[in-house]
Amino acid sequence: MSRIGKMPVAIPKGVEVKAETERVRVKGPKGELVSAIPSGLSVAVADGQVKIARANDEPHTRACHGLLRSLVANSVEGVTKGFTRELEISGVGYKAEVKGKSVVFSLGYSHPVDFPIPEGIAVAVDAKAGKLTVTGADKQKVGQTAAEIRKLRVPDPYKAKGIKYSNEIIRRKVGKAGGK
Repeated sequence: MSRIGKMPVAIPKGVEVKAETERVRVKGPKGELVSAIPSGLSVAVADGQVKIARANDEPHTRACHGLLRSLVANSVEGVTKGFTRELEISGVGYKAEVKGKSVVFSLGYSHPVDFPIPEGIAVAVDAKAGKLTVTGADKQKVGQTAAEIRKLRVPDPYKAKGIKYSNEIIRRKVGKAGGK
């Protein structure tokens, strides 16, 4: 039995979980999320808990057991608290600002970079500190959006200029050794 898969997911107040034949719907104050149920697994909602059970011990079913439990737990946490990913912009003249449904970056290129904000995601910019905050209910979508923003200007190892996660440590390299 999967150690993660056999643990029940507690449903907090204000969250509604519906187990259908092919998907699990989690609805809360921050939105609604849907997860597909792989074949061989069943979801039961009772007594304020969600329990995932599997029909057999095939490798694919065992692998999906813990995965589905984690997806449901992340959905419950997402619709109650939400998820946040913070990024830092460092470099002379590097900046960002939110304009409508997109973020416009100035990252040292000859043109501004326009990044459209996906549905269900909110981006906040603190221009003075050079910080960017990506928030939303869907953990995967928040992480993917943050990764795509970071990819616009990956920090270089020589001067550490670019966009990096706030908890990321950039290993610096030594430049050229100058004329000997």
